[in-house]
Amino acid sequence: MLDVALLMANAAQLKAVLEQGPDFRYYVTVVVLIGSSLLFQVLAGVLFVAMARKDLNDVANQRKLDIMNNVATGLVFITAIINIFITAFGVQKTGLYPKT
Repeated sequence: MLDVALLMANAAQLKAVLEQGPDFRYYVTVVVLIGSSLLFQVLAGVLFVAMARKDLNDVANQRKLDIMNNVATGLVFITAIINIFITAFGVQKTGLYPKT
């Protein structure tokens, strides 16, 4: 569930950055970071689904599942680090309070 929450948060952050447009100081940086985060989250999700479909009790699958689990764990770690940088660059939501 945390992965889904992070996916939704990244989508909202991407929307906020795109609303701000290229005038935002770190526009390209934040768009690339958010895009990378979304990509890694989707890849980790695909790995989790693929792992769930395999039988862990089958000895032939255990080595492959171990590798898939390690890769998925690495993707989750990288995603967390990327999201720290996204927060550091400060995505500000627009459209909530119209400029006067």
